[in-house]
Amino acid sequence: MAVTKQQVRIYMSQRQSGQKQVTAAAQAGLSERTARRLEHGQTGDSPQPRRGRTRIDPFAAVWATELLPQLERDPKLQALTLLEWLQDRHPGQYPDKLLRTLQRRVKAWRACHGPAKEVMFPQVHGPGLQGLSDFTQLKGVTVTIAGQPLGHRLYHFRLAYSGWCHVRVVLGGESYTALAEGLAEALEHLGGVPAEHRTDSLSAAFKNLDAAAVADTTDRYQALCAHYGMTASRNNPGRAHENGSIEASHGHLKRRIGQRLSLRGSTAFDSVAAYQGFLNEVAASINRRNAKQIAAERAELAPLPCQRGMTATETVVRVTTSSTFTLGHALYSVPARLIGERLRVQCYDDRLVLFHGGRELMTLDRVRPEPGGKRARCIDYRHVIHWLQRKPRALAGLAFRDELLPTPAWRTIYRQLTEQMDNAVACKRIVAALGLAAEHDCAETLGHEWLAELERGHSPSLAELQARFTPSAEGVVPEIAAPQHSLADYDGLLSGCRPVAEAGCHD
Repeated sequence: MAVTKQQVRIYMSQRQSGQKQVTAAAQAGLSERTARRLEHGQTGDSPQPRRGRTRIDPFAAVWATELLPQLERDPKLQALTLLEWLQDRHPGQYPDKLLRTLQRRVKAWRACHGPAKEVMFPQVHGPGLQGLSDFTQLKGVTVTIAGQPLGHRLYHFRLAYSGWCHVRVVLGGESYTALAEGLAEALEHLGGVPAEHRTDSLSAAFKNLDAAAVADTTDRYQALCAHYGMTASRNNPGRAHENGSIEASHGHLKRRIGQRLSLRGSTAFDSVAAYQGFLNEVAASINRRNAKQIAAERAELAPLPCQRGMTATETVVRVTTSSTFTLGHALYSVPARLIGERLRVQCYDDRLVLFHGGRELMTLDRVRPEPGGKRARCIDYRHVIHWLQRKPRALAGLAFRDELLPTPAWRTIYRQLTEQMDNAVACKRIVAALGLAAEHDCAETLGHEWLAELERGHSPSLAELQARFTPSAEGVVPEIAAPQHSLADYDGLLSGCRPVAEAGCHD
């Protein structure tokens, strides 16, 4: 620690008053060694510069002849690489303990003779000028939905000026639908539109072909930005710092999520919707801290258009004879009445919306291939059960049998029944029970109770299942009491003997 002028004055004053050196040094808060230096005329205002090395340079023999030429040829070489190179050339002469010394030498050389480093130019962002989108992942945190790990990304939108942010769960990859849905949802929550929308080189937004590509923006992304009246821009490839307004905030956002999960005490959620609600709360807490800047920026935003932009991709599929269609390496089932029809499909990140002509038919959950390339399947047994009841033995070799059986309990039942009885009999009983479940919408309850009976050693027959799960007809159809006409009156009516008006009713 440097000696201050005040300490020097106190020390000298004590010495002039007759105090011994050790006493004067103690009064001034100095060591005896420092006091002796002051006695010899060294004021201690600043440390004395070194006049030479205090230790022998271990790299003196090789620095100028071997190391320096390598650094001049490639300034990016690291000290560890150079040390290992020296150890190969001079075995036993340059141990690992010299690494820190060499690192200091290389760092000092770069400061004096190394290449110029990239200069960052801080930017001033005005209100309402720029919004940014990017995707990120939670690392080191496993979120579970109904007990199953959720493989997902997070879409992150942020305003450069105020820091207003929005977060959305993305179940697939960095696709156009994920970007478009996240952006549209963010703008709706924000209530306005910035002048510019900026991303990195997302393949969802840009055709990253080559530097000479003129029409770099994809048609869909260009149309989406035009719909909202935003200018689409991106940073230069490989220059993530150019999107620093959102790249830097990724870490802040993920730390906030991690802290809130720790405070919550669990990373388990009942549904994706519950998890999204949690993320909305985290984003809202961040936005509350920037309320003043956000209010100022909202006043500068352009108004939202009357309708949401097109956030889905569209394709056309044909339903096969197995009442299924394939889309994106995944197999989906539809009602058998659609076999042979061409369907228009709007693909969102988490769902598929099916249209026939201009009429919306149904919505299916979107599934994706599992790790390892296994084909994903989304099969609803109710779509084909009535035809399967006519061909029950087809269940045994059905390509998507496991996905057709509605719950894990049903798959266990199938395995146990095929072990206990003839395969054809087991298939017939399973298919008939599926028909019963489809008719009365009780697949989960039926499967749970049937499996419980099997585990107790009892295999219920189809008649027992029907008796248990078919609603009782008693009291459903009321008994109607009506008076009965006399047959003589009816004969008279037919013969025309009496006028109809004179016919009476008898109790």
